[in-house]
Amino acid sequence: MKLTALRPMLRTNHLEETIRFYTGVLGFTLAEYNETWRWASLYRDEVSIMLAGPNEHVPFEQAAFTGSFYFNTDAVDALWLQWKDKVKVCYAPETFEWEMREFAIYDNNGYILQFGQAVEMNVSLSEEA
Repeated sequence: MKLTALRPMLRTNHLEETIRFYTGVLGFTLAEYNETWRWASLYRDEVSIMLAGPNEHVPFEQAAFTGSFYFNTDAVDALWLQWKDKVKVCYAPETFEWEMREFAIYDNNGYILQFGQAVEMNVSLSEEA
C-alpha cells in the first residue's frame, strides 16, 4: 500500500480572487471549477492544489494554516524576478546552509508559499580553515 500524491486543499472566502491569483500571477491552470460546490482544482507542472469556499462540513473564517506550502523548482531566481513586484513578499531569495536557495511570498489569503531550489555548496576543508 502506498500514497501516490498530496493535493492540498486551501480554504478561502474569496474563491474567484484566489483562482485569479494562482492562475494570473503564479501561472497555474484551472482544471476544474464547480460554482455550486465552491470548489476548484488547479495545476502547474507536477503540482496540483484544490481551492474551496466555506461549506457545511468544514467551518472556515480565515486562512489559519500554521505552516507553509513548499514548492521545489528548478528556477528559483527566475520565479522571483517574475513575481516579486506582483505579490506580498515574506522574504527575498537567500541561499541557506541546508543547500537550498529559497524565497517566500503570501498568497491573497495570507497562506505562505515558499519556493526553493537545491544548490551545490562545495566547501573544501581548506576554505573552512
